[in-house]
Amino acid sequence: MREILGRRLQRLRDRLRSLRPATRRGGPSTPSLLDAALACATAWRWPVLPGVGRCGADGARCACPDPDCVVPGAHPFDPGLLAATTDPRMVAWWWTNRPTASVLLATGGAAPCAVSLPAAAAAHAVVRLDAQGMRLGPIVATPTRWSLLVAPYSLERLGELLYAKDHVPSSLRFHGEGGYLLLPPSTASGGGHVRWEREPVADGGIWLPEVETVVDALVEASTGAPGGGSRLAY
Repeated sequence: MREILGRRLQRLRDRLRSLRPATRRGGPSTPSLLDAALACATAWRWPVLPGVGRCGADGARCACPDPDCVVPGAHPFDPGLLAATTDPRMVAWWWTNRPTASVLLATGGAAPCAVSLPAAAAAHAVVRLDAQGMRLGPIVATPTRWSLLVAPYSLERLGELLYAKDHVPSSLRFHGEGGYLLLPPSTASGGGHVRWEREPVADGGIWLPEVETVVDALVEASTGAPGGGSRLAY
């Protein structure tokens, strides 16, 4: 099955080479965004869609109408989040027309969910979980935050889990049903690149831990992080 998916993905790449806009010599390598989006949609069956993009001479402003957007270029706009798909034809059309668009995963449903926290706190939590023998899934890293991918959960289940805690630091974020996550090799909203701290390994399906197995370590690690200590509004 993996060989079949690999051949299918390669055929899509070959067909799209003639359609991609030419890039300047020495300029940014944009095809990797298309390749990443196709891999998510076809090999992993994760629904994706393009981010809104940036504008301005320095590319610092978000292309959405909000002049004070806090995540410039790193959120859905047009198309909206509900348009996320695993259809390779739609994915190819999006990134052929917008080759520098960030790659967004629509979390929840049958797709992975995620828990994100400040990078230093996340690194500490991952060391602790590794020492406990916990099997972790993929981890997405930006210069400021890490996101641990977990198995899909419902908002009701998450609410019950967090209600049982004495406190939930406000620096902890949950990406569940109706949410989204920026994936590599996109550019983070605050600058710098998104990367895999731990890459997905599609060996009989990508392993995702249950949120209950990691949340205690993430709450503890986040408590002392900037913005931590207050109960999360969810």
